Amino acid sequence: MELRTLRAFAEVARCASFTLAAEKLCVTQPTVSKLVRQLEDELGQTLLVRDGKRPRLTDAGSVVLGYAERLLGDAAQLRAELDGLSGLARGELRIGVPSLGGRVFVALISEFKRKYPGVELKLFEDGAIAIEAALLAGELELGGLLHPIDDPRYRTLTLVRDRLALIAPERSAWAHRPVVALADLADEPFILFTPGFALNDRITGACAAAGFAPQVAGRSGQPGLIAAMVRGGIGIALLPASEIAASAQEGLTVCTLEADIPWEIALAWPRDAYLSHAARAWLALAQARYG
Repeated sequence: MELRTLRAFAEVARCASFTLAAEKLCVTQPTVSKLVRQLEDELGQTLLVRDGKRPRLTDAGSVVLGYAERLLGDAAQLRAELDGLSGLARGELRIGVPSLGGRVFVALISEFKRKYPGVELKLFEDGAIAIEAALLAGELELGGLLHPIDDPRYRTLTLVRDRLALIAPERSAWAHRPVVALADLADEPFILFTPGFALNDRITGACAAAGFAPQVAGRSGQPGLIAAMVRGGIGIALLPASEIAASAQEGLTVCTLEADIPWEIALAWPRDAYLSHAARAWLALAQARYG
């Protein structure tokens, strides 16, 4: 077995899609299919059921996935330790950057590359749930997660504190309402985030506390697309105020919510994991900027 076949299989299982797995691995879909088939041939077992839109794990696939994640984590740990021996003249740093809040990382990335140009930054962009899974599997050293993180397995450093605000079409009933109660939005169609975003639970929980379940008109993992859908009259959305302020607001109404729905991004890393010299250097820069 080769690590690349295990990595391809694990990514397909995680994404439940050959197409998404290919995008994550930066290869073609036929390549991913070939690698998974190669692994199945080597093991003499069918690992995925391919009779629907989404591939599903077989019993054998579930067993192999557990081993694959551990092996990939061990391989990543081995690379991290060896990179650490050579200092920061070369090596790589694997960081999970949340799609929502990625701007917070830009200044750190710029400063890090100025100081350590020989270290390659490998950025894993996704929602907090997917980033956490990759952290626990050992595929990432550091990652941005939605705070608060009540989990003793992590150490954390808060990078940004904010709260959610409402965006609605410019010519909507909310155009002249600077402050809106969450309960007033019960009949509005909502645009939420795709699965993998912990903020979904934060939003649906706040709506439940206000006495309703949001009507979902659409989903996206890209704040810009969510804003465009709102601008097009498809629905309303709740986004961090800082993310709204940093993007184009033409065609949108922005309102403060009476309910305080916090949005905090923290840099997290497993408490007992080995951190490469590159990861420690990144943390030092983050501590100096946000500590």
